[in-house]
Amino acid sequence: MQVMCRLINGIRSVYNGRNRTYNSNNRNSCNTDVVRMSEFKWCHGPKCHEDKTQDRVRGTKGSKVLRTRKVKQHTESKWYRPNDFMNYFCSVGCYNQFANTHIERIVAIAPRHTPLETPIDDPKKVTHTSDYNPGYTWTSTEIKERGVDTQTE
Repeated sequence: MQVMCRLINGIRSVYNGRNRTYNSNNRNSCNTDVVRMSEFKWCHGPKCHEDKTQDRVRGTKGSKVLRTRKVKQHTESKWYRPNDFMNYFCSVGCYNQFANTHIERIVAIAPRHTPLETPIDDPKKVTHTSDYNPGYTWTSTEIKERGVDTQTE
């Protein structure tokens, strides 16, 4: 976390990382303010700014625009996963637009020329009976893995 302080007209001004400054004399001086990095990222959806929803409307009367949504980063939460793709997209629709637009470049990162295979035991058919209706039975196939193929291409 970085705190930037400056003196303007004898008053200490603190940049809080959100494009705002707060002036302070004694309370909340630069030595005690906690400033965090931005908790938002802009959505990477190529057409996010074209969706006509009220939360995207920004600007003053007469010069309104549709703006890309911000995506909140819940870095303090225990369930936050830094490598999750939804940290960069406001919706699954925006993710799909991005993937469809850039699919050739995405696949070029790690091309696959051979199929992956997982060794399994011979599948077994198992017949089940219902506890509620003793005359009702159904069959399912159990497939058990022997190990995972970790061979890289």
